[in-house]
Amino acid sequence: MSWTEVRSDDRIVEWERSDGHATIRLRHGPTAWHVRFDRLHQSPEGGGYDSVRFDDEDAARETVAAWKREYGVASE
Repeated sequence: MSWTEVRSDDRIVEWERSDGHATIRLRHGPTAWHVRFDRLHQSPEGGGYDSVRFDDEDAARETVAAWKREYGVASE
């Protein structure tokens, strides 16, 4: 499944999985970067959530890319 950017402003970029059951959010807080994955309980894989804090943007964006690959495929 693919990811589509659904929000982008000066603090938050968010992507939604093409089935609508999962999102990944990159947020720039006052002192750190946060990456959050959230999958609905109605998803074929069931609910899921993960959140990680980073001191630098590059590491946060690498995690976004990795999670898009990891969570981009729903089980049938």
